Amino acid sequence: MTLTPEEIFEKSGTVLKGHFNLASGLHSSVYWEKFRVLQYPEYTRALCRLIADHYRIEKIEVVAGPTTGGVILAYETARQLGVRGIFAEKEPGSELRSFRRDFEIGSGERVLIVDDILTTGKSISEVLAAVASTGGKVVGIGVMVDRSETPIDFGVPFFSCLKVQAEAYRPDACPLCAQGVPLVHRGTSTPQSPK
Repeated sequence: MTLTPEEIFEKSGTVLKGHFNLASGLHSSVYWEKFRVLQYPEYTRALCRLIADHYRIEKIEVVAGPTTGGVILAYETARQLGVRGIFAEKEPGSELRSFRRDFEIGSGERVLIVDDILTTGKSISEVLAAVASTGGKVVGIGVMVDRSETPIDFGVPFFSCLKVQAEAYRPDACPLCAQGVPLVHRGTSTPQSPK
């Protein structure tokens, strides 16, 4: 039996409720703990298959993702497409991402960018910039979950396994903070100021 993305996220316990500080610096009553789903190879394989199948006709040559969840997604999506999978990581002391560890993208090489949870698009924008610096050509973006409040135009085709409505608030306008609900910090990223 094939599970839908909703069923995969439910079975893996990915969706948490409370008052959370997101990696973007925004606050939300819903948190998507991506590693709860990424710990299961069969679920990761199924979600990456949706992304790979969506872009299969695009003649992808390399799949790139941001650290950390994007590493797993880039590898598995690339495996299913029969191409290389690489990742962009933060430059020490900088907000910029780059391809290190001898990862290279050739000029004009066709790149698919993948990521886990889309809220503000910051990580994807950073990978787009890293690909642009190599001369690569981004032909699409695929994510597990799109939780952005308004559509984000990255200038290339976009696909999400699941689109959800989950409000996110600036800390100074967060109704949960106003109610005194304790704020939970999850994950390992240092929260950034929302832009």
